[in-house]
Amino acid sequence: MNLLLKEIRHNPLLWLLVFVPAVFILEKLKHDAHALLFILTLLAIVPLAALLSHATESVAAKTGDAVGGLLNATLGNLTELVIALTALRAGQYMLVKASIVGAIVTNSLFMLGASFFLGGLKFHVQEFNRGSARLQACLLFLAAVALLVPSALAQADAQTSASTIQSLSVGLAVLLIIAYALGMLFSLKTHREVFASAERSDDHDDHDGDDADDADDADDADDDAHEAPWPMGLALATLGGVTVLVALVSEVFVESVQQAAKTFGMTPAFVGFIVVAIVGAAAEMVSAFSAARKNRLDMSVGIALGSASQIALFVAPVLLLISYFLGPAPMDLQFWPGAVVMILIATLTAALVTNSGRSAWFVGVLLMMVYLVFAMTLYLLPPRAQ
Repeated sequence: MNLLLKEIRHNPLLWLLVFVPAVFILEKLKHDAHALLFILTLLAIVPLAALLSHATESVAAKTGDAVGGLLNATLGNLTELVIALTALRAGQYMLVKASIVGAIVTNSLFMLGASFFLGGLKFHVQEFNRGSARLQACLLFLAAVALLVPSALAQADAQTSASTIQSLSVGLAVLLIIAYALGMLFSLKTHREVFASAERSDDHDDHDGDDADDADDADDADDDAHEAPWPMGLALATLGGVTVLVALVSEVFVESVQQAAKTFGMTPAFVGFIVVAIVGAAAEMVSAFSAARKNRLDMSVGIALGSASQIALFVAPVLLLISYFLGPAPMDLQFWPGAVVMILIATLTAALVTNSGRSAWFVGVLLMMVYLVFAMTLYLLPPRAQ
């Protein structure tokens, strides 16, 4: 506990934890202050994400980058799952589907691109295990194909009944969950050695030995003094407690986001695609960016693409199955055509840039530009309600 308190004292970002109780107090006293609650929940999730990041990195220091990346993706996706479940219960299916698409695209383009960019500002060229990236890209492509089929069928054949689309969606959901489980078995058990972290070579990948590197090394030494791994017990306890707080804050966020969106002139699709996706991935982004700056790009790629594939192959199918019990009506996997195109382009782009196993800062810029094209298009041309 002393280590946790010391971390809070020395990290100004964690001072924002005061907004966590502020969210709950305001929610009790002034439940209809949607715009203010929306802003406070955003501020509250940021320090919780930082704590989640440090705790997860402490566990990853003892389990390795591969398991650490999977753990980070799983815990980070809890926020998206809670937000989606709350929207599902309210029947906000456009928000749910937009958040699914947004999470996939945000993780595979923005998070991955920003990691390449931030790491590339410090290191001239960075390397990572392209075999792991290729597997995640293949899983994403499988999910894109599965999501394409219901939408293409509905567009191609107007006579296709809603019950047929629903039955097809359930079958596809089961297949995606099976594929995800087999992918985890393949990467973490039967062929674990194939996905070991790429050997880092800081001595020749860093900038060419100028004085700026010495300053960076000094900064890293200072950071390590604050960011030394916690004991496993404290790390796991922090993971559990912070996960619960993130879930509770996310509940308040979902309740306020719709009215706040109207206040700020945003559509449900844009809120789901941009706001919910970025807020939901805040914990993962902190960890991915931090790992990239430490030249641990395997962990960054594992978090970004692993989280995207987990959303596509696990979270989305699970939400569909849960909708039979939680939502006012069952949800299907029929997305608006533009959403499927975005997922396909994001998947192919991520596969293209990770194929060499090397990155530099401009590669990150290209990925983020593709993401901004999608964001701008969705803001100006929101999808019609289905």
